[in-house]
Amino acid sequence: MTSFRLIDPFRPSDRPPPQKLAAFIRWALADAWGAVGLATLLSCASGAFDAGTAYLLGRVIDSAVGGSPDSYFLGSNMALIGFSVVFFILIRPVIFGLSALANGVILGPNISPLVLSRLHRWTLGQSVEFFDNDFAGRIAQKQMQAANALAQVTLESIHVVAFAMASVVGSVALLLTIDFRVALAFLVWFSLYIVLIRWFLPRVRKRAGSRAGARAAVSGQVVDTITNIKTVKLFALADHEDRAALGAMDVFRDKALQFGWLATGFRLSLMFVAGLLPIILIGTTLWFWSQGQATTGEIVAAGTVSLRLSQMTGWFSFSLMGIYASMGEVEDGMKTLTPRVRLENADNASQLQISKGEIELNHVSFAYGREIGGVSDIDLVIHPGEKLGIVGASGAGKSTLVALLLRLYDPEDGHLEIDGQDLREVTQESLRQQIGMVTQETAMFNRSARDNILYGRPDATEAEMIAAAQKAEAHEFIQNLRDHAGRDGYEAYLGERGVKLSGGQRQRIALARAILKDAPILVLDEATSALDSEVEAAIQTALERVMEGKTVLAIAHRLSTISQMDRIIVLDQGRIVEQGTHSELLAKSGLYARYWDRQSGGFIGSDVHDTSGVAAK
Repeated sequence: MTSFRLIDPFRPSDRPPPQKLAAFIRWALADAWGAVGLATLLSCASGAFDAGTAYLLGRVIDSAVGGSPDSYFLGSNMALIGFSVVFFILIRPVIFGLSALANGVILGPNISPLVLSRLHRWTLGQSVEFFDNDFAGRIAQKQMQAANALAQVTLESIHVVAFAMASVVGSVALLLTIDFRVALAFLVWFSLYIVLIRWFLPRVRKRAGSRAGARAAVSGQVVDTITNIKTVKLFALADHEDRAALGAMDVFRDKALQFGWLATGFRLSLMFVAGLLPIILIGTTLWFWSQGQATTGEIVAAGTVSLRLSQMTGWFSFSLMGIYASMGEVEDGMKTLTPRVRLENADNASQLQISKGEIELNHVSFAYGREIGGVSDIDLVIHPGEKLGIVGASGAGKSTLVALLLRLYDPEDGHLEIDGQDLREVTQESLRQQIGMVTQETAMFNRSARDNILYGRPDATEAEMIAAAQKAEAHEFIQNLRDHAGRDGYEAYLGERGVKLSGGQRQRIALARAILKDAPILVLDEATSALDSEVEAAIQTALERVMEGKTVLAIAHRLSTISQMDRIIVLDQGRIVEQGTHSELLAKSGLYARYWDRQSGGFIGSDVHDTSGVAAK
């Protein structure tokens, strides 16, 4: 099977996708044009041989009419008969078979994966802003839609358009052997046919694009509801979601009806035009025969061609309509997927080399393009191996600070450095490989527990993976896992986003992942917020071991979890307003002390005062 692999379906593109249809098709099918050309030539040969069939049939009829029955299978007729036999049982099947091979084996299984892999790689490189602004289901739908539609355009263009055009050229050549006026009559009909499809097909393309957009909106709405199904049930708003989905479906139905009415009109018009062709060709040839200017065999040949082309008219036109509809879907997918919303590596970006783990923020500001929000003029040095706590109310800029460190965004002013290397001058991959992270909203794949932990370091051994799980206090509960398919332990699947686990279990797997990664910089964003006190106490010792020798940034609302940090900074409205150790900040009686004073159980923002906690500290 690999001998027919003339296309590498997973070969990456070396440039971004264009936003014009013709250029996009060239980009998507780059490196496949040789195979496309071969398939097109074979399809053209099949179409030409189709017209040759009618020509041979006419010759055989003329030879029969011109001779006597008892001598027909003798003499010169045998050469014609022999060639006809070889043509029908060998030449024609081989050409058609090779054409089928090109479409069904060389192109069919490879075009869609080629386009999809290129679109998927491009989409993965988009910035988080791209994904924040759309539905996950809609983005996935657009990738599949564009890839499948472009594969359909390619295969149908070769299988139908090239075949039909070759048949038309062959038919004109055949009709010229009868009389140039018969060929002229055909060309007049063909001109009428071209006018018809030129009027319908652009409208088909436009309405198909609208239909595809409405279909994707339905998918996005449904996926969004299913993704948040627990929230839907907790708020008892199934009816509300149902109405929203039905609204999207109603729009899709309207677009589908508009497309259907157009398709019906197209089909009715085609049937009328197709019905004219046999009347024109057979009638014209019969008239020439009545004048002694055409043979019986030529009448048969003209009739065969006219019936074949009349049948092909409907087939070709509906395929062409499908091609234009698919082109509309490709264009619709392009509108979503090709816009450039990404952070690129610098042209000569180097690999980040960490020797100490010092992080420096030089007058960094970022507000997501708005007037307020984010962080403003942050000047901060985090020393090698320092454990830094970050405190602040919601919206103070804590998460923005971490996002900038991971280069999910670039600062609007200022710059960040790690060990003297500007983050804009190193590759994003090497940067993120050097940072381990555990977040409050723990991301889980619907894969096995083993796969989720190994995401921290895919090449880790089984023993290393289990050791990381044990350090994170996850090994015991993982051994008791069992999924709906009967897989258990580390083989059990965790459900989409880890929904089959409790919040504490998800965070322990995330901790195991970070422990296994063993990166020199560690970010803890509410890393133990979902753990009960007993489990948190057990994990705290493991975390202290993991933090040894690393530069650590720990965000927390529960201040007791960061009270032992080397230094704590307090953010307020995007600025650092206080910094120092826990004791130093309490002694200042400032914002940190007020946070601590308000806490009940260590959470910022509680109205319950715990002055005894302050005294104890």
